Amino acid sequence: MSLSKPVLTLALAKQIAAAAEAEAIRNNWRVTIAVVDDGGHLLYLQRSHDTQFGSVETAIAKAYAAIAFRRPTKTSEDAVLSGRLIHLALPGVIPADGGVPILLEDVIAGGLGISGVRSSEDGQIAAAGLASLLCD
Repeated sequence: MSLSKPVLTLALAKQIAAAAEAEAIRNNWRVTIAVVDDGGHLLYLQRSHDTQFGSVETAIAKAYAAIAFRRPTKTSEDAVLSGRLIHLALPGVIPADGGVPILLEDVIAGGLGISGVRSSEDGQIAAAGLASLLCD
């Protein structure tokens, strides 16, 4: 019996990041883009030269949280905003939009995290990054 799973390659991580970057540029938003593999290890990172350096760790944390909890970080943001404050106590949770799992063949192969602008704008950029997978 042969077991295999899809792997998020560096080339694919760069493709996703390029699509996310294009959305950020289109809107004149300066952000950090982080892509992690299915183990949460950083695979690719880029930061606009003129965005805050605090966004580096935040983008990585959003990507990690998206795979650790197997859902977009917006889920925790919505929960906190609706009063479910337990999400603030969960280890590794980032209750802000902009972190999404990367699915390949319906398997979580990694995560994408965006930080640098408003939460909803980070989410918009992340969605654009994921949309590049639909073009393949």
